Formats: sequence, C-alpha cells, structure tokens
Amino acid sequence: MSLTTLGLELPTDPRWVDIAAMQIGDILVDHAYCEQKAASSCITLIVHYPEKAKMVETLTPIVSEEWGHFQRVLKELKKRNIPLGRQRKDEYVGKLLQLVRNKGDYEESFLDKLLICALIEARSCERFKLLSESLEDESLQKFYRELMISEAGHYRIFIELAEEYLPHENVRTRWKELLQAEAEIIKTLKPRGDRMH
Repeated sequence: MSLTTLGLELPTDPRWVDIAAMQIGDILVDHAYCEQKAASSCITLIVHYPEKAKMVETLTPIVSEEWGHFQRVLKELKKRNIPLGRQRKDEYVGKLLQLVRNKGDYEESFLDKLLICALIEARSCERFKLLSESLEDESLQKFYRELMISEAGHYRIFIELAEEYLPHENVRTRWKELLQAEAEIIKTLKPRGDRMH
C-alpha cells in the first residue's frame, strides 16, 4: 500500500511512527474514537441525504464495519488495562472540515463531505500501514495490518459515490484541490504520538 495507491500527496512525517510507538496507549485511545467517528460520519451522511439510495445502501455496511473496528480497538485497550478516557480534539479533521463549502450550492457541500471522508480514510490507512510495519509488539503489528487491509478500499468508495451523483470532472478537480489542501495541513501539524492523525 503506497502513497500513490492512496492518492495522498505528502507522506506522514517519519518521526510520527516512532513517537506513536512510545505512546501506543494514547494512540489506541485516539484510534478508538477515530473508528467511532468514521461510523458516525457515515450515519450523518445517510441521515442528511436519505434520497441518495445508492449511497445509503453502500454506507450502511460500512457503519457496521467501522463500529466493529471500534469494538476491536476497545479489546486491545482492555488487554492492556488502558481506560478509554475522554475524546481528544482532532485538529487534523477540524482543519479538513473547514474546507467544506457549506454556503450556497447543495451539491458542492455534498461533494466536499464525501471527499473529506475519503481523505480521512486514505490518511488513516497510510498510518495503519506505518504502525503495522514499525511496532515491536507483534500482535499490534498484525492488528494494524488487518485493519489496513480491511479499510484500504474505503477511500475509493467515497470517491465512487461522489462520481455516482456528480460529474466526474467536478469530482476529479475538487479531489485534486482537497489533496493539495490536505498536504498543506499535514505540513503545518507537528507529529504527535497521542493522535492517529
């Protein structure tokens, strides 16, 4: 799974995985909430756009899958006697959400929401890969490899849904814009070992 495969323009700072390995409890807590938010984002799309039948049909099983991943992360926390604790602010996702065009065009807003989900999935998958290759704990290596494989196609699903409802040229143009914006966000954020993003 390469950066090219995921479409991302900028790789994660290599220091991130080393810092994350030293704070793996914090990473697992943050990861649990990431899975929960992934499920919630799909539910929100379904609730806000129920008329888009293909999207509802496609995202419904992803809700179950993401919630299943949340449960799996909880088991990893329990094995290590780490409490879930409170959700932390996700600066990365917060900055991405600021890019959503909420004023004016209904379709533009819908497109941005789908593509932001795609970006988050792609970046998460890249980081799962880094963890699966770099952690010393073999069980966590396996855990993150399985999640990486499971979620590898999710980002494409959101792009394909966008192309289902909107002109392909519009989707491709906006995707390139958001990839560039995401790369700039990654540049501005310091690597933190207590955050998945």
